[in-house]
Amino acid sequence: MEFEMIAKTFQGLENVLAEELTRLGANNIQVGRRMVSYTGNQELLYRSNFCLRTAIRVLKPIKHFRATSADEVYEAVKSIDWAQYLGNEQTFAVDSVVYSTEFRHSKFVAYKVKDAIVDQFRERTGNRPNIRLTNPDIQLNMHIAEYDCTLSLDSSGESLHRRGYRQEAVEAPLNEVLAAGIILMTGWRGQCDFIDPMCGSGTLPIEATLIARNMAPGLFRKGYAFEKWADFDRELFEQIYNDDSQEVDFQHHVYGYDNNRAAIAIAERNVKAAALSGDITIAFQDFADFTQPANPAVIVTNPPYGERIKPEDLLGLYKMIGAQFKKQFVDNEAWVLSYREECFDAIGLKPSLKVPLYNGALECELRKYQMFSGRYNELRSEGKQIKTDEDRRQMAQKHRFKERRAVKQRFDESDEEFESRFRRPRRENREEDDRPRRFSRDRNDRSRRFERDENERPKRFGRSDDSSRSFDRGDRPRRFDRDDRKPGGFRKEKRDFREGGRDFRKGNGRGFNKGKGNRHED
Repeated sequence: MEFEMIAKTFQGLENVLAEELTRLGANNIQVGRRMVSYTGNQELLYRSNFCLRTAIRVLKPIKHFRATSADEVYEAVKSIDWAQYLGNEQTFAVDSVVYSTEFRHSKFVAYKVKDAIVDQFRERTGNRPNIRLTNPDIQLNMHIAEYDCTLSLDSSGESLHRRGYRQEAVEAPLNEVLAAGIILMTGWRGQCDFIDPMCGSGTLPIEATLIARNMAPGLFRKGYAFEKWADFDRELFEQIYNDDSQEVDFQHHVYGYDNNRAAIAIAERNVKAAALSGDITIAFQDFADFTQPANPAVIVTNPPYGERIKPEDLLGLYKMIGAQFKKQFVDNEAWVLSYREECFDAIGLKPSLKVPLYNGALECELRKYQMFSGRYNELRSEGKQIKTDEDRRQMAQKHRFKERRAVKQRFDESDEEFESRFRRPRRENREEDDRPRRFSRDRNDRSRRFERDENERPKRFGRSDDSSRSFDRGDRPRRFDRDDRKPGGFRKEKRDFREGGRDFRKGNGRGFNKGKGNRHED
């Protein structure tokens, strides 16, 4: 039976998300602001959480209604038969997003929803379920746009950008969902080498490799909220988790460079946790020392903006980027995500495409630079083009950017003046996932899935030398096991559920790289 679903994303990635849903087989796809609605069955709900790269969370609407007051919200929520979703012994939490002149406080709306549910249970059973803000059994989402209300079950739980492979992060890390969206926008699917000359904690190289191999981003994740639902189909989700038929071989290589040794160490640990060391090379190198790649490649990078990370000479950094593109990246394609207009101007090259994207609260641009040798007129006389038809179509769209963007102000203003003039005011109804995340340095306050002890970490690919690729999924044991009886082969372990945790039973499988081994090894 089909039902409605809503996949939420960042502003600017809606069309990319819609394309992903089309490939998954979703029906009745409709693109909205920071969301895409569609219909499908329970299998599609599971696949949406497991396979979508540009979704923040997936919601299953329970009820649509109109309300002009808090009392009407209360009555509409109370009219739902909550016994089919929730039990007295379970916990729940309510998250609310409000864009309305009538409802100005999102927390107040959440309280009214909570009161309606609790009062129904008290009247029917004399007891009530408890509220739990962290890791509840059932998580609800209330969305109000003026007087239109939608109450949904949150099937994802923790935001889907938390893939599970990131052990540590540098300051101002790039969100995994945004990184995947940028790569998908470039059209790169593994057809050549991939380079990030300022890789930070390695998010872009890791997401690029997952895309090139067509590996599901949910492969490393610990769990989802729908696994606690009453109608959860364990066997169906086990089949989806172990379905690797769509994965492909990657014939090229991914490179990540940075001039910060601490960032390089973090990136190497994250790559190893994702079990992708054979496909990704992380190395210490300043972009000023970058030389022409031997093979065709694409560069995708996210340099500092001068907001949280402030280089001594920001404009000088972008001038160097432009010079290196022009001298050392001839006949290749480069993509740069940045914020201030003056930074783009310092690059000194004409982009063939500009795409507006939000990085947290910052309205940024993703610009494409098609590098070529010789003069442009000579290139045109040979019948070659810099801009594709799709580039021209997108650039011709009106109102793609705001008329008065903060990034277009003069760069010679002091940072203090810039921030005081353009800092966005805090709103109580701003959705959590729309703000840049900062990662806690106090690791004692949150559980760690990845153990530091390499001897205790199970080997995903079972290699015994120092170049082995290992991954610790905490409660989820390894998915692949090396079969020494068959050179180059791997046998897949079947996923099983039992009370008190998850168990994997070994079974027959396939050759992960079709017996070819890894192209590169660290």
